[in-house]
Amino acid sequence: MAEIMRPAIQISNLSFKYHEHSGVSFNDFNLTIYEGERFGLFGPNGAGKSTLMSLMTGLQKAQKGTIQLLDEDIHAKGTRKLFGFVPQDFSLYEELSPCENLNFFGAWAGLTKTETTSRIHELLDILGLTAVKDKPVMTFSGGMKRRVNLAIGVIHKPKILFLDEPTVGVDIQTRHAIIEYLKQLNDAGMTLVYTSHQLAEAEDLCNRIALMDHGKLLACNEINELLHTHKQHDLEALFLQLTGKEFRN
Repeated sequence: MAEIMRPAIQISNLSFKYHEHSGVSFNDFNLTIYEGERFGLFGPNGAGKSTLMSLMTGLQKAQKGTIQLLDEDIHAKGTRKLFGFVPQDFSLYEELSPCENLNFFGAWAGLTKTETTSRIHELLDILGLTAVKDKPVMTFSGGMKRRVNLAIGVIHKPKILFLDEPTVGVDIQTRHAIIEYLKQLNDAGMTLVYTSHQLAEAEDLCNRIALMDHGKLLACNEINELLHTHKQHDLEALFLQLTGKEFRN
């Protein structure tokens, strides 16, 4: 008998519109992301990726429909501990060191002092930050800040990790190290939800993707299946076929 996959994220009949006249809107939007997936969310500027990330992490609230993380409503008490979020804009205190940042966010996530200390040592080592653990983040390169940002997102060992452009502005070595670490987290059972404009990177990381535009789902399946169905040789060609080649603002 085939294994029944449990949804990590269930979006049902979601409707959302910004109060302003401009901006993307969703109308009866549905999407299921399963436990253990490395799921990619892609589309051009204005597709609604960042808005959907904000809705899935509870930063925005839908006017209609539901979003559940592991069967819990996104706005229910305690759901916040189920997931981590690595935003495109740095979510850290630049005047503090990596250790100070991680101590703060570990406590905020509800870890004990002992748990936080253990995780800090582990993450600093994995992400190559031990030598600069006590230096102000404001003195770091963009790639080093990205690694601190990632460490903050996973310090509490979340079951689901949301990643919005986690490698933007980094060198090849840092990008490789971050992607390999994300694969390790996934191998250990963490569900990844990832968005990026780095389509070659996406093909390496993701095992299933959704392509969207203007708040609508254009396609959702395993990458190889989508390429075969649409007779394309790579994700970039598929992206252009489904979303067009015109400039986006």
